[in-house]
Amino acid sequence: MHWIYLVIAGVLEVVWAYFMKQSAGFTKPLESAVTIVAMIASFTLLSLAMKALPLGSAYAIWTGVGAVGAFIVGVVFMGESANLMRVASAALILAGIIGLKVASPT
Repeated sequence: MHWIYLVIAGVLEVVWAYFMKQSAGFTKPLESAVTIVAMIASFTLLSLAMKALPLGSAYAIWTGVGAVGAFIVGVVFMGESANLMRVASAALILAGIIGLKVASPT
């Protein structure tokens, strides 16, 4: 169950990052509210996951899921560049996430 919390927390990190961008510096109320709610939910689920998972693995996976997810959202929905270096870098982060999960004792 703790891994599920961690994955959902990572996905919520993508949500809040996207809506923070859409909030235009917290000048749009709806987008700002979604950002704040998603942040609180993400941190809450991360804290629940950390009850059983190692700190290093949980935090690195959470930030990694957020980073790779935000990269994908940026490319797919916001027209950001998907050049070879950016894609390869995101793939390295994904490889690190998988490695941490495989090496984790729980």
